[in-house]
Amino acid sequence: MAFLDSMSISASALTAERYRMDVVAENMANINTTRGEDGEPYRRKFVVFAEREGSNNLNNPFSSFFRRGTSGKGGVRVVETGEDMSEFKYDYNPTHPDADENGFVRMPNVEVVQEMLDMMSAYRAYEANVTAINTFKDMAVKTLEIGK
Repeated sequence: MAFLDSMSISASALTAERYRMDVVAENMANINTTRGEDGEPYRRKFVVFAEREGSNNLNNPFSSFFRRGTSGKGGVRVVETGEDMSEFKYDYNPTHPDADENGFVRMPNVEVVQEMLDMMSAYRAYEANVTAINTFKDMAVKTLEIGK
């Protein structure tokens, strides 16, 4: 049923965006972590999304778009959680236990502004998909009212 397929697509987006928010929260929580288990500062993490199997693909013939409408597939999935390999920031603090011989401490490569942008983006995408699910629900209720 296409109605349930639409709900499934939005539900997959809700799950993916919630995971993205978890990663942003982890980044923010570790913004001052100068030493992890490996002895290195915390590295910023990011999430990579991809279409779920069966989503629209530009290489598919036009007729596949009609078949996909009843296939129960589509949506988004998390492919991986990667690490940002950009350089660490340096902070001059000679009294810090992790300071080098020159008094500089390697700090995580987490930027508050970037994390806030990612968080707002994930929130807006989550909000849009909740709205879509509510619209699907309202459409179902209106459809059932037709039979009265």
